[in-house]
Amino acid sequence: MEFSAQQIAGILQGKVEGNAQVLVSNFSKIEEGKPGTLTFLANPKYSQYLYATKASIALVNDNFVPEKELPATLTLIHVPDAYAALATLMDLVSRAKPRKTGIEAMSYISSSAVLSKEDVYIGAFAYIGDNVCLGKNVAIYPQTYIGDNVAIGDDTIIYAGAKIYSDCRIGARCIIHAGAVIGSDGFGFAKEGEAYKKIPQMGNVVIEDDVEIGANTTIDRAVMESTIIRKGVKLDNLIQIAHNVEIGENTGMAAQVGISGSTKIGKNCLLGGQVGLSGHIKIGDNVSIGAQSGIMGNIESGRKIIGSPAIEIKNFLRSSVIFPKLPDMYKTINQLQKEIDILKAK
Repeated sequence: MEFSAQQIAGILQGKVEGNAQVLVSNFSKIEEGKPGTLTFLANPKYSQYLYATKASIALVNDNFVPEKELPATLTLIHVPDAYAALATLMDLVSRAKPRKTGIEAMSYISSSAVLSKEDVYIGAFAYIGDNVCLGKNVAIYPQTYIGDNVAIGDDTIIYAGAKIYSDCRIGARCIIHAGAVIGSDGFGFAKEGEAYKKIPQMGNVVIEDDVEIGANTTIDRAVMESTIIRKGVKLDNLIQIAHNVEIGENTGMAAQVGISGSTKIGKNCLLGGQVGLSGHIKIGDNVSIGAQSGIMGNIESGRKIIGSPAIEIKNFLRSSVIFPKLPDMYKTINQLQKEIDILKAK
C-alpha cells in the first residue's frame, strides 16, 4: 500500500516541504534510507544522515532548519514531534495488517469459559481455564496458559508462551509479550527456627487498560487484595514486579528493573535499566530515576535522581567528575596531614 506525502501530512496534520505527490510504501532508518521509504529525524545527532539519505520522505520537527542543501529527491514533512508522528504512522500500518481469528486445533477451552463471538483468536496448544472471560478481538497465541477466573478486556493480545495465573484481571488494548508471567506467587515466607514457612499469596494482579508488558517480565500476585498496574504503563523485557506493588498511570520502565514488595510508584515516572527499589517505599509522580540506581527510601514528586544509593542527578554529575581524582586527593590529604603533624610537633 502506497501513501503520498500529502496524505501522510493530512494524517499527521503536518506541513509538506517538497514534492507533495511523492509516494512511499515502507519505513527506513535515516542512515539506511531507500527510495520509496519514509524515515524520520528526532535526535539532532543523526542530522548528518539527512543530507545524504535516499529516503523519499522524512519526518522532521517543526523547528528543524537545514544547515546545508538537502537531496533533491527528499520531501520533508514538518510535525510537532517527529518520533511521536512516526509512532502514529507505524501504528496505523500495523493495525491495517490482517490478524488471525478463530480457534485452532489442539487448544483447550473449558466449557465454562465465556468467549466473545467477535474475532477472538485462540492458538494451538493454548489452555483456557474455568470461568475465563475473553472480550472482543482478543488474541491468545499458541502455548499460552490462561488460568481459572481470568478476565481479559477487548483488543488485548497475549503472545506465545505467556502465563496468566488464576483470578487475574487484564484490561482492554493490552499487549503481553512472550514468556511473561502474570500472577505468580509473591516471595513471601515466615522464618520458623532455621526453616521458612510459605505465606500463601491469596490476592491477584490487576492490569488496567492500554498496558504493555515485555517478554519474560514477571508480576507477582498480592498476598491479599491486588498488585496493580495502572492504565498506560509500559514495561520493558525482564522486569520483576513483586507482590502488592502499585504502579501509577503512564509510568515507563526499562529492562531489568526490580521492584520490591508493597512499593508504590506514582504517575508519569521513568525508570532506567536495572533500577532497584527496596520494599514498602513510595515514589511520587513525575520522578525520573537513572539506570542502575538503588532506591532505599521515599522519593518526592518531580525529582530526577541517579546512583546507588541514589542522589539528585545534578549532584551525581558533579560527584562523578571527582570520583577519578579521589586516589590523588587521598594522597594529598595524607601529605598535608603529615605536614600539619610536623608543624604541631615544632
